[in-house]
Amino acid sequence: SRLQWSTAVSMMVFAWLFAAFWSVMPLLGWGEYDYEPLRTCCTLDYSKGDRNYVTFLFALSIFNFMIPGFIMLTAYQSIHQKFRKSGNYKFNTGLPLKTLVICWGPYCLLCFYAAVENVMFIPPKYRMIPALIAKTVPTVDAFIYALGNENYRGGIWQFLTGQKIEKAEVDNKIK
Repeated sequence: SRLQWSTAVSMMVFAWLFAAFWSVMPLLGWGEYDYEPLRTCCTLDYSKGDRNYVTFLFALSIFNFMIPGFIMLTAYQSIHQKFRKSGNYKFNTGLPLKTLVICWGPYCLLCFYAAVENVMFIPPKYRMIPALIAKTVPTVDAFIYALGNENYRGGIWQFLTGQKIEKAEVDNKIK
């Protein structure tokens, strides 16, 4: 079915309110912000392994990592099944979930480790790496989507070179 504007706007408002809720909670006392190890910006203060941090961490990981990961898994599995039925594979449906796990996994592991042990023995430069990898997700996702889809890849190629890719043209005419 087609996505309606009202549904798209509702989803967008929900996403912004959801993000605002989880961003404001540390300011209201559930969880806590602190500078990142290199003091370039803020992140969750995972140096404190107290009950406040642990409860916030588990709720945050369930609602912002596990549930979205499950939704992505089920959605992309149904897309994969549809592709398999049609025999028309246009996109690697497992790649977005793998990207989520690869990019956010190290940061989640660091935060979970901080919930049970002191992470201050790890040098600040090494503690910064998982956060930097996690921050690359929007850019990586954009590249995956743009380069993984034949129609978009053909459009990007045409924009950059002025030449059309024959296969993308044929696919567009079939539709």
